[in-house]
Amino acid sequence: MNYKSTLLMPKTDFEMRGKLPTKEPAYVERWQNANMYEKVIKQNEGKEHFIFHDGPPYANGNMHVGHMLNKVIKDVICRYKNMEGFYTPYIPGWDTHGLPIENAIQKQGVDRKSMSTAKFREKCYAYALKQVERQMQQCIRVGTFADYKHPYLTLHKEFEARQIDVFAKMAVDGLIYKGLKPVYWSPSSESALAEAEVEYHDVKSPTIYVRFKVKDGKGILEGDDNYFVIWTTTPWTIPGNQAICLNPRFTYALVKSEKGNLVVLEELVDSLWETFGLKEKEILKRFKGEELEYITCTHPLYPERESLVIMGDHVTTDSGTGCVHTASGFGVDDFNICQKYKLPVLVNVDEHGCMMESCGEWLAGQYVDDANKTVTVKLEELGALLNLTWITHSYPHDWRTKKPIIFRATDQWFCSIDKIREKLLSEIDSVNWINEWGHIRIYNMIKDRGDWCISRQRTWGVPIPIFYCEDGTPVIDQKVFDHVSALFREFGSNVWFERDEKDLLPEGYTNEHSPNGIFKKEKDIMDVWFDSGSSHTGVLVERGLGYPADLYFEGSDQYRGWFNSSLIIGTAVHGKAPYKTVLSHGFTLDGKGLKMSKSGGNAVDPIKTINKWGADILRLWATTVDFQSDVRISDDILKKVSESYRKVRNTMRFLLGNLNDFKDTDVLPVNELEPVDQYMLAKLNDLMDAYHKSMDSYNFSEANKEILNYFTNTLSAFYMDFTKDILYIEKADSTRRRQVQTVLYHHAKTMMKLISPILVFTAEELHDHFHCDAKKEESVFLEAKPEKFEIENADALKEQFDLFMNLRTDVMKSLENLRAEKVINSNMEGKLTITLKDEYKSLAALEDSMKQLFIVAKVTLDDNAEGKDEYETCFIKAEKFHGVQCPRCWNWFEEDELVDGLCPRCHEVVETLPATEEE
Repeated sequence: MNYKSTLLMPKTDFEMRGKLPTKEPAYVERWQNANMYEKVIKQNEGKEHFIFHDGPPYANGNMHVGHMLNKVIKDVICRYKNMEGFYTPYIPGWDTHGLPIENAIQKQGVDRKSMSTAKFREKCYAYALKQVERQMQQCIRVGTFADYKHPYLTLHKEFEARQIDVFAKMAVDGLIYKGLKPVYWSPSSESALAEAEVEYHDVKSPTIYVRFKVKDGKGILEGDDNYFVIWTTTPWTIPGNQAICLNPRFTYALVKSEKGNLVVLEELVDSLWETFGLKEKEILKRFKGEELEYITCTHPLYPERESLVIMGDHVTTDSGTGCVHTASGFGVDDFNICQKYKLPVLVNVDEHGCMMESCGEWLAGQYVDDANKTVTVKLEELGALLNLTWITHSYPHDWRTKKPIIFRATDQWFCSIDKIREKLLSEIDSVNWINEWGHIRIYNMIKDRGDWCISRQRTWGVPIPIFYCEDGTPVIDQKVFDHVSALFREFGSNVWFERDEKDLLPEGYTNEHSPNGIFKKEKDIMDVWFDSGSSHTGVLVERGLGYPADLYFEGSDQYRGWFNSSLIIGTAVHGKAPYKTVLSHGFTLDGKGLKMSKSGGNAVDPIKTINKWGADILRLWATTVDFQSDVRISDDILKKVSESYRKVRNTMRFLLGNLNDFKDTDVLPVNELEPVDQYMLAKLNDLMDAYHKSMDSYNFSEANKEILNYFTNTLSAFYMDFTKDILYIEKADSTRRRQVQTVLYHHAKTMMKLISPILVFTAEELHDHFHCDAKKEESVFLEAKPEKFEIENADALKEQFDLFMNLRTDVMKSLENLRAEKVINSNMEGKLTITLKDEYKSLAALEDSMKQLFIVAKVTLDDNAEGKDEYETCFIKAEKFHGVQCPRCWNWFEEDELVDGLCPRCHEVVETLPATEEE
């Protein structure tokens, strides 16, 4: 007879194959149509808030895989916090101003010069909105929940108005000022840059040593053949030389040579003479640097100009000659020391990076890189060049154009760091930095950074809301700022470029510095880091979410970027850091650990990845890697991730399949379950504890590991394995089968919720195919969070079954040996005689159930260890059971135990079935 039809095999429509790329878009559409994000958020209204503020990605181009890592982790955090009962609204943001959009517009054929600034900005505005929409759809496709109907964009009118309010507070408090200082200047962008907009790349540069002839030795250096020797890697700055800086405490030597008497650091004489290729070397005199102060030299290129010998502590012995070429217009140290000596600021390079007419016809108009060669050749012609070599060194570049930048003194607007530095450092120490190295990094950055240049000579951005009076005095007036803020809130920042000054100022405004009532508005815009750095006010304060945020989370490059600018502005305006906790992630690399690039051909397209593997696989990857460090991604890596996913899916499919005839009304109380069932719920409690501990500390890879290990080792390899003998074989409504189904029911409901922050699509699909609950919620994300089970004597129960699991390990080893020796084909044929060691004697209480728990033919416990193999927990004699196999349950029995060819249990079940089921 065929008994297959009498078995209760699993039944479910939940497919074994995920088919994620095909199924996921339908869930995305369903959630959007159902306003699922809003429903999830509404559930926790009035409860404790968890405010996670989104750092805005730049609105240009597609989201890359690093963005997706970022967005997935953010989504997991928000979903988990919502599941835990926190009110966690999430407002996605986009950074929508800046040069890349200006460049993109012009690449589309827009002629910037053929239209007004306001009209050009309108095109930038429209372009930015299209980029935001594209990126938003990509974020939605990867399964993120956010308030996409009300995102924040830095071009929104209310955001810009708040930014003006922030600027006003800082300006009125004296933290914003205009000054002439050397700044990072990008000739390729024709604008000043902030530190966060600078990246470093190796370049090959000329290194020249130049002699400056002494003009007036002040009685210290006598004669007509004395020279100071300087060194520089930027020959183009020599025309801007105004001084030679020495360290007052260092010892310098006047050394006779065939090139004249040269002044250099005494300790460098031998190495320099070798570099110069000089033979004659006689030290004529030694001086402390301070003795040479105010000596003058003749500029080697311009004999009518002098170069003053000055003193500075920034001069070191690391490189060069100890005599530092100083040009106030092209270096911070140079500028500061020249200010001390009241030397005027000299800038002879224009905004395009070209030498100006004041440099002379032989040099004017040349780009700085070209000027390097021209200047060097000229110095050689004049006999001033002592040596030219080439070095490879790290040099600052514009992070957008990837082209070298220069230091150049210009009139710019600055945010003073000095005035609030101590407060900033104090606030840094009050923040919870999950990446401790990040704490150290941002602390040192703030400790050492200069004032922040916040003005940009561009068009597409928030204008600096300053008017100049007739005498050039900037208007710093709260009522003027308030008026501009109100205009921006109503019309947006383009009103600044659409209206004249008189229409931007409050009606009837007067100022003593403008007796004729004439004012001129500032043309510069604010650094985009000022935009995003004020987002705590433009979003959290503007929308009533409170300040500070509970969490900021971005890439590790943001310690010098968004974390930094947000800290400065937040502390300046609100007196407190804008975040309580900061977490960061690393960069995404290819499978070999190399940086991704389009030109390198190793970039991973997240959309293609989703279309191939599914968003849930990408989400599982993002939460399986150690995201706080640099992470790798490749098809091979995703294949391994998909194997882990398949284990989760198939385990959950087993649970659903074996609950096909089970309803919530069939659930039995915990105290009516068998000890092994209660043990499984106790282990599920432990899993929930470990899961919450990991998730609360943002250690998602550990949470995934806990779940996967539980699925693999505890649930699948143990409980699901032996309970097939109950689920498939027992009568449908038997108490033992309902006990096991109760355990499976609790596991299915709990696991669906535990995986739901990460495997969002799979969790929802599982919920769709979970038919046990009469009053199931619309979505898994609206179900209550799993609660732990009340289990009497749980610790004692776990202690007993933990011992049992140790015993089971040894039993499996003994059976494996039998299979290896071809004594048995499967464990079900095994016969075990076991002598328990003293610490495991308590397991004798489980003797009657051991046959089923071990899935063997027979288990006997005795006290005679003789003739048995020793293991850690016991002594075992493993052999083949010689008997008869029940054709229905496939278990082995003594022949006289069978009834009509079936084991007693199967016979009893079959007898109760209708005749049609038996045939």
